[in-house]
Amino acid sequence: MTERLIVISNECVLFRRFFESGQTTNIYETLNSQIAWKQHTVRVFNQEHLTPRLTAWYGDKDSQYRYSGCTHTPLRWIPILTDIRTQIEQVLSQSFNSVLLNLYRNGDDTMGRHSDDEKELGPEPVIASASFGGTRRMVFHPRYGNPEKSFSVNLEDGSLFIMQGACQRKWKHSIPRTRRFVEPRINLTFRKILKSI
Repeated sequence: MTERLIVISNECVLFRRFFESGQTTNIYETLNSQIAWKQHTVRVFNQEHLTPRLTAWYGDKDSQYRYSGCTHTPLRWIPILTDIRTQIEQVLSQSFNSVLLNLYRNGDDTMGRHSDDEKELGPEPVIASASFGGTRRMVFHPRYGNPEKSFSVNLEDGSLFIMQGACQRKWKHSIPRTRRFVEPRINLTFRKILKSI
């Protein structure tokens, strides 16, 4: 049964067990085998690095996305992604035209501290983050001018985490490296690229 937790009022909501436990293994295995995973090169502080995880970008044909100095042209939707998107859209009454996928193979795979504040997303984007596989910890770090303290959220198998409102302006988030054994995790972050920007 889905459990809804307010993490930050008007900004972040966690739905635990959004996807039924009987679904999640099949979803993970299908995504792991059908997604065109790649290890991209990104530019950070004028230096190129391999991303410490595997990624993929899917979406409508005009939903190009640029971050870390790299432009991502979307691959065409496949049925598993369309099904997950539809399930999320029906609950949130929110439409999405693209999804960024990340495969964290082990505890060494990470996501650096950042905000999803690219201009293509608009000033207050709604981002729906679905997790399958091992549990990873997402840490929130206050941006300049935000007096709140850092905190973390465990993103479990089958969970759906929503970031919206002023979240990207007030916070940065990361998936830190861990020395503990963790199962591989696939994360899908559904977004809406604004074509008019």
